[in-house]
Amino acid sequence: MHNIESMPAPVPDPQWLAALQAAANQPPRRARVPLLLGAHLIGTVEPDLLEPIAHLASPRLPKVLQREESTTGLAWRVLGDGTQSLQQIALALREAQLASVPGQWRDEQLAVWSPQGEQLATVERGVARPLGIATRAVHLVGRACDGRYWVQQRALDKPNDPGLWDTLMGGMVSAADTVSTALARETWEEAGLRLESLQGLMQGGRLAMRKPSANSHEGYVEELIDWFSATLPDGVQPDNRDGEVAQFQLLDDAELLTKLHRNEFTTEAALILVAALRAR
Repeated sequence: MHNIESMPAPVPDPQWLAALQAAANQPPRRARVPLLLGAHLIGTVEPDLLEPIAHLASPRLPKVLQREESTTGLAWRVLGDGTQSLQQIALALREAQLASVPGQWRDEQLAVWSPQGEQLATVERGVARPLGIATRAVHLVGRACDGRYWVQQRALDKPNDPGLWDTLMGGMVSAADTVSTALARETWEEAGLRLESLQGLMQGGRLAMRKPSANSHEGYVEELIDWFSATLPDGVQPDNRDGEVAQFQLLDDAELLTKLHRNEFTTEAALILVAALRAR
C-alpha cells in the first residue's frame, strides 16, 4: 500500500524545467503574417500558404479570401460570413493537400476568438494550426486516494504525440462547449468517469502554449489550457471509451518525476503535472 501524502514532493531538475518551459513558448519556424476577419486578428499564416487556393478555379474563393499589402506588410483577410468563409478555405486547403495532416480532419468546429475574447466564428479543427488560430483545451489531473497519480498513454495512432504520456484526461474545447461541458465530456470519453463521481474537483490553473506544430511544418500552436484536479474514489479506475488511450498507469511522485525527466510526457502535460506536484 502506497502512502505518500506526508512525504515531501520531489523537486524537478531546474535545467530540465527551464528547457520544458522554453519548449512551451517558442517563436514560429518561419515568419508569419496576420490572418484577419473584418477588423479582427484571428490567426497567423506562413506568407505563401494561402497563395495556391486564392487562385483556384472556384468562383467562390476570391469572395472569401483576399491578399492585402500595405506599409505594415502582407496580410490575408477572410471576407464575408466568418464561419462559412473559413469552412470554404478549410475545404480548399484539404483538397489542395496544403494543411491537412492525416487524421487531423475531425468534422469538429472550434471557436474563433477576437483578441478581446469575443467569439467571431467557428473553424474546422483540422486547419486551426496551419491558420494559427488560437484554441482552448482542458486537462484533468487525477489522483488515487493514497496520493498517486493516474496518467494515460496516448494511443499509438493519434496524429499528435502518439505514444507519449499525458494527464488522466486532456482534450479540446469545441465551439459547442464551455470549459465545464468540455471537461465533463472529455473525462467521460477518455477515462470513463463522471465528474459527479470524483472527489474534490477543483481548478488547478491555466497554461498558455505558443510553439510550432510538431506534425505540420506550416502550423503554429496557440492554446490556452484550463486544468483541473480531482481524486478518484477507492476502487474506481479509469476506462477509456473513445479508443484514444493505449493504457493507464498509477504512479507515485518519484515514479512520475522519473518519467517526466525522461521526456515521456507531452509538453503541456509535463508542465501541468509539475504544477500539480508543487501544489501538493
